[in-house]
Amino acid sequence: MTEFPISGGCLCGAVRFRVTAEPLAAYYCHCRMCQRASGAPLIAGATVPIEGFAFTKGEPAVYRSSANIVRLFCGTCGGQLAARHAEGPKLMDFSLACLDDPEAIKPNCHAFTSSRIGWFEVADSLPRHAEQEPDLESLWGPTPT
Repeated sequence: MTEFPISGGCLCGAVRFRVTAEPLAAYYCHCRMCQRASGAPLIAGATVPIEGFAFTKGEPAVYRSSANIVRLFCGTCGGQLAARHAEGPKLMDFSLACLDDPEAIKPNCHAFTSSRIGWFEVADSLPRHAEQEPDLESLWGPTPT
């Protein structure tokens, strides 16, 4: 059981954050936007209420990756840290790999496997969802078209 708060940050240390809330969801995301933003076949992320997440050092750069979502990253090293709704955010997604202890939160499903890169195989038995995982859709709303 993870004790909160937990902390994390970017590669160079210029931007740091703290998570004080238990995640509402934790997952592996295979969507094309996460692949392109991270340069990897997937990202491991978690979702918390926005009041349970705070930047504690530095200010992240912001990039609007779609009509509804902005991504927050370090403007110095480029480390992808978080994502939220562009307008009236109620939730914050953050990268589990950016935690000081990346094993503190473990994903429990795969989302957007319809975008999985064919040469990347995952050998776990976690549930797989072709699009957004149902609990995430109830939090974030339907996937934009």
